[in-house]
Amino acid sequence: MPHDPASGAHVHDEDCPGCASPDLAFARHDHSHCAADVLARAETLAAASGARMTPVRKRVLEILLENHKAMGAYDVLQRLAADGFGNQPPVAYRALEFLVEQGFAHRIRRLNAFAACMHPGEAHAPAFLICKACDTVAEAPAAPVRAALDTAAAAIGFVVERSNIEALGLCPACRDTAK
Repeated sequence: MPHDPASGAHVHDEDCPGCASPDLAFARHDHSHCAADVLARAETLAAASGARMTPVRKRVLEILLENHKAMGAYDVLQRLAADGFGNQPPVAYRALEFLVEQGFAHRIRRLNAFAACMHPGEAHAPAFLICKACDTVAEAPAAPVRAALDTAAAAIGFVVERSNIEALGLCPACRDTAK
């Protein structure tokens, strides 16, 4: 995602469709481009907020950004151990917790896993579209769904503080394979 150098604000760009279009999580595209952009944005946001992007935190985000799949903490831990960061579970869990707290990753509860946030620093209420066959995860805008949830809750006097919207189904490739 390109950013305005003066303000640092996010600017959508036609050359960066992976950042702006959730359907590309299920399609072939230059994922290295959107991954590098998200990583750069996360590092900028962390520095601006005074949060410390340690080498292990950065490596965990890089691992999550390698593709559009959610990864379990132990999968991340195996990769960290292979990269020389140790094999103690708290190493992975602390890094993942930091990334979620900073808005650089999301917890996908259905899979008990984590996925990189493709829109760090943006106020957004995503829905996670999870392919039950290949575990690919797309982060789709869900503001209308969240608004409907807030309206339904308000009708009975409830205030939603946090929600996690996850939908399970088949991505286009797996749907075509199943036919």
